[in-house]
Amino acid sequence: MDFWTKFKFKLTKRERYYVSAGVALVALFIIFQFILSPFLAAKEKTKRSIQAKEKTLKELVSLSSKYRSLKEGSSDIKKVLALRPGDFTLFSFLEKQAGRSGVKPNIKYMKPSTSKDKGPYNESSVEMKLENIILKQLVEYLHLVESPENLVRIKRISIKQSKGSSEYLTALIHLVTYLEG
Repeated sequence: MDFWTKFKFKLTKRERYYVSAGVALVALFIIFQFILSPFLAAKEKTKRSIQAKEKTLKELVSLSSKYRSLKEGSSDIKKVLALRPGDFTLFSFLEKQAGRSGVKPNIKYMKPSTSKDKGPYNESSVEMKLENIILKQLVEYLHLVESPENLVRIKRISIKQSKGSSEYLTALIHLVTYLEG
């Protein structure tokens, strides 16, 4: 006894075939729509989530490395600042070195400034202009002022020939150091 005779459907063999095919298609659609499709979507969502978490983890590892490096640099700065005289100012340091190198008469101006950082240190800077100096004097002065033991560095420098004579130079120098905030 088959399915069709059990329920007393009076269908031809051809009609039974079409109805069976239709039922099979509806069953396949239901399986795909409610079982297979949600499974594949969840699998793809999980894959994307894992990729995002891996990317975040890589960024955290990179940031952790940078943080350790900055923390070590901060302790190095703290050590140098502790060795520096308590009354140290960038302006007076630069003026003293200008006297030592013989370029003090060539200073056109010196503009000091201090910027408040969010961290434990403030940046002190001086922009100075030297006029009518020779290359040897400039090199000697730069050698004296760029001082790792005092945390003084040249941030920016611009050098050009003086208008009056080709052997003389005009230099615009921006120097910086750090102070405890």
